[in-house]
Amino acid sequence: MNDDRTSGGPSSWLERLSQALLGEPKDRQELIGLLRDAEQRRLLDADVLAMIEGALQVSEMRVRDIMVPRTQAVMVERDAPLEQLIATVIESAHSRFPVLGDNPDEVVGILLAKDILPYLAPVGEGRFPIREVLRPAVFIPESKRLNVLLREFRASRNHMAIVVDEYGGVSGLVTIEDVLEQIVGDIDDEHDVDDEESFVRRHSESLYTVKALTPVEDFNEMLGADFDDDEFDTIGGHVLKAFGRLPERGEEVYIGNLRFEVLKADGRRIHLLKVERVGEFPQ
Repeated sequence: MNDDRTSGGPSSWLERLSQALLGEPKDRQELIGLLRDAEQRRLLDADVLAMIEGALQVSEMRVRDIMVPRTQAVMVERDAPLEQLIATVIESAHSRFPVLGDNPDEVVGILLAKDILPYLAPVGEGRFPIREVLRPAVFIPESKRLNVLLREFRASRNHMAIVVDEYGGVSGLVTIEDVLEQIVGDIDDEHDVDDEESFVRRHSESLYTVKALTPVEDFNEMLGADFDDDEFDTIGGHVLKAFGRLPERGEEVYIGNLRFEVLKADGRRIHLLKVERVGEFPQ
């Protein structure tokens, strides 16, 4: 008769894990090591392990690590005409917009795209009263920990916060989605390619949105490029090599006559790229 306690079976491993947890692992790495051991023994799903590691990582990360830099954020001006606001909403496809006052460091509120809709009908013709529909803006420091921010997002039901530096200037913005993606991985949004089978979205003759997991062969065919697929299977591999490290969102790198901008990345890998052709490939 087999006894799991002596045969090294699941019960034996679970007992050891329980004892380790009750005895408090010496550090986080020891805890992660136990969890990875559980995943290798198929006692823990790989996706669950990734989420646990992401949750542990969030407690160490700060807002500055994931925020959308001010130069990359889509904002609108308080005194902008309705036509301009509508054009910005359509072009960006975002649902929330920080609203600037008299200067770039004065964020007077948050405009929801849905609040514009009543003024598009004939009955709503006339001046758009933006001051009446603005939602209060939440301001947070760059140094705030992500786990604290997530708790505040949940408590206040806010989805966006304006990030300020030590001098009170606006340095960027962060959304609840940005925080959740550090835990659960990539969440499809307005930037993403709709079709799960499609890796590349073409916006113009020279501008594309590309998943980092796009096979090199497909990328070459779509853009007429000639990347080698011997070293890397995906275009993300070539971009990662060009950076020489894991890049953050908003960073750019040039490879030949292509400019790659990171649209989405987490602490583990690149997810989405904006690719712009800045010249013709040599014949």
